[in-house]
Amino acid sequence: MITITHYLVFSALLFCISVAGIFINRRNILLLLMSIELMLLSINTNFIIFSHYSNDITGQVFVFFILAVAAAESAIGLAIIVSLFRLKNSLDIDTISNLKG
Repeated sequence: MITITHYLVFSALLFCISVAGIFINRRNILLLLMSIELMLLSINTNFIIFSHYSNDITGQVFVFFILAVAAAESAIGLAIIVSLFRLKNSLDIDTISNLKG
């Protein structure tokens, strides 16, 4: 039987992997965006777990809002990344930080 502890350990493991992805790879914007999405996935897992075990639908409603915001963030982030790649031919953060606006 899978208990709430198993789900929480899984969610904590996903969160730690995403934090490690952010700290280890600070050079590639695309991998940073993927790490942030993985972090949101682990948070959504916690919301669903506690919502299920407390028989309350509020956590699941929060998950829908977080997924909507994450989808918008991914779409806008990918559009920015594609336009920067067309401009600089690189996804290196040091190259992009030289842009002046």
